[in-house]
Amino acid sequence: MSQHERPGSARRYELLERAYRYALAHGLAELSLRPLAAAIGSSPRVLLFLFGSKDQLIRALLGRARADELAALRRAREAGGADDFVAAVRTTWGWLVDPAHRPMLVLWVEAYGRSLSEPDGPWAGFARQTVTDWLGLLTEVQRGADADADADADAGPDPALGLAVLRGALLDLLATGDAERATAVVERYLRLICAAAR
Repeated sequence: MSQHERPGSARRYELLERAYRYALAHGLAELSLRPLAAAIGSSPRVLLFLFGSKDQLIRALLGRARADELAALRRAREAGGADDFVAAVRTTWGWLVDPAHRPMLVLWVEAYGRSLSEPDGPWAGFARQTVTDWLGLLTEVQRGADADADADADAGPDPALGLAVLRGALLDLLATGDAERATAVVERYLRLICAAAR
C-alpha cells in the first residue's frame, strides 16, 4: 500500500468489494479482521488504516450490501413495469425467491436482526433504513400506477401491506426453504389486489 493512500482510494474500494464477497459467504456475526484480511489478500493493519476500525468496516459492508439490494430491487421493479404494482411485486418476489440471491438475503436478515438487538453498534439503523428503502420503492410504483395526479394518494394497493407480505414470505422462505408455499402466499395476495381493483 502506498504511504499516500487514503480512505476513499481505489485500494479501499477493491478491498471493500473483496470483503463484501467474503461476508456473503461467511456472514458478519463473527467477523474477525485477521481471517478476513488473509482471505482477501490484505492485513489487519491495512484494513484498519483504510476503514478506521472494525465497526467502521462493518458499516461500510452494510452500506455496500444495502446498495446491492436496492439496485437489485430497482431492476426487478423496472422489469415488472414501473407503474404496475402487481407486476412489480411479482418480479420482486421472483428475484427474492431465486436461490442465486440467497447469500445476500441471509446477510440482510443477519444485519436486520443485529440492528434490533444491538441498536448502538455498527448495525445501528440498518433495520429502519431497509424498511424505508423497500417501502419507498413500492410507494413509487403505487403512485406511478395512478394516472390521475389529483387522485387520493391512498388509492390503490397499500405499499406497507405489500412490504409486509414480501418480508413475511421471504423470512418464511429463508427459514423453511419452501419456495412453493411462500410463492403461493405472494400470489394469493396479488389475486386479492386484482379482485379489489375490479
